Amino acid sequence: MVDSAKAIEVGGLTKVYPPDNRAVDGVTFSVDEGEVFGLLGPNGAGKTTAIRMITTLGRPTSGSITVFGLDVLKSPQDARRMFGYVPQAISADGDLTGYENLLIFSKLFYVDKRERDGRIRDALKYMGISDRGDDLVKHYSGGMVRRLEIAQALVNRPKILFLDEPTIGLDPSSKRQVWGYIKRLNKEFGTTILITTHDMAEADELCSRIAIMNLGSIRVVDTPEELKKSVGRDVVTVELPPGGNATQIPAELGSVIGSEDGVVRISTEDAEKAAAIRRYYEGKGVAVESVSVNKPTLDDVFMKYAKSSIQEKGTMVETRSLRRSFARFGR
Repeated sequence: MVDSAKAIEVGGLTKVYPPDNRAVDGVTFSVDEGEVFGLLGPNGAGKTTAIRMITTLGRPTSGSITVFGLDVLKSPQDARRMFGYVPQAISADGDLTGYENLLIFSKLFYVDKRERDGRIRDALKYMGISDRGDDLVKHYSGGMVRRLEIAQALVNRPKILFLDEPTIGLDPSSKRQVWGYIKRLNKEFGTTILITTHDMAEADELCSRIAIMNLGSIRVVDTPEELKKSVGRDVVTVELPPGGNATQIPAELGSVIGSEDGVVRISTEDAEKAAAIRRYYEGKGVAVESVSVNKPTLDDVFMKYAKSSIQEKGTMVETRSLRRSFARFGR
């Protein structure tokens, strides 16, 4: 049964490319009105495919999508009027001014011509770039380009804002600026925001709930705090010599949540067991280079539920490409 109080409801969403590539495989989740919800996973997890289907840019093989009780598949034009969408790749035209980019978007979203100028100037001001509205976008910094793209998505006053990897390729300072505007937008206007990201810190900073996504499916959904609690009170990291891969450990010492490149991560309810874990490995004739104890992170959560690290999924090629694109805008 559809809950009209939910901003987004997705049920059994599936996308299959021939011959049998399940890019999205039976995804089900809901987003409350006014919530910042995150799809966290590596590139290739199916996040962008899912968001494109929700925003009517792709047709699902099967499944249901509703926004505020409206069937997106039956009424795509009505649904689009509620949406603002910032894609992962740069969408602004560098040979136009910031104002001109927003003017194009206001026409695409059928903003009344009597209201266009006011909305454009409001969006530029809100994103802190009104003083650069008449400058060519190719002279903007990477962070300014991203803020302009969010401003583009705001001209039609969306009820739901979709941000696909909103800060990928940005330097730390620009990234935190964009985070600040996203939080402000949610707090001041109550805008429902759905973010896809493979950045652990970004998900932790922005999202009230997170869905861990990998290989086309969602493994778990909860708040960042509860997800980290599900790992355990502490995480013991054991570094072994190159090639070391000793993952067996007695249950009373903890539970192995991941092992890669000679590093074993073990969840435990008692940090003092770190010494016992070292003694256990050494007693088995396994050399231990170091042992450290930390609080659980979202990377530990991902390792527990997806059985791998989000960092090993090969996102660097796409990230470098996007960084080069942002760099070209900044010249």
